[in-house]
Amino acid sequence: MAAQDFEDIAADFDFLDDWEDRYRYVIELGKKMPPLDEALKSPATKVEGCASQVWIVPRLEGEGADARFEFDGDSDAMIVRGLIAVLHSLYSGLTVREVAAVDAPAELGRLGLEGHLSTQRSNGLRAMVGRIRAIAETALQRA
Repeated sequence: MAAQDFEDIAADFDFLDDWEDRYRYVIELGKKMPPLDEALKSPATKVEGCASQVWIVPRLEGEGADARFEFDGDSDAMIVRGLIAVLHSLYSGLTVREVAAVDAPAELGRLGLEGHLSTQRSNGLRAMVGRIRAIAETALQRA
């Protein structure tokens, strides 16, 4: 259960045969993201467990389990910005209930990222997914 934008990325990944092309594609996705306002880059929004600097700022539209989940994110590393863009496509627009139900390892596994990222980048990707899930689960508990 992934958002349509993620399905589009998965289709593009299937089209690109070479991992160098896929890597460049992920970087391009990151370049298309708007930069995060410097005021939002704080310890409260920083994702721990990433080798690079990473910030995720959630926005919930509505209330309860059916609130729509959105987030802004940024990183000081271009490939990580791209990974944030991939996660944005996976989760944005879903309800917090749906976000909590997404099997991120399986969805991201469709892209084959784990086999082509360094251990540190893979750990950082898992940390970002963990942060997003924690935000959704906190919202669900408040519902």
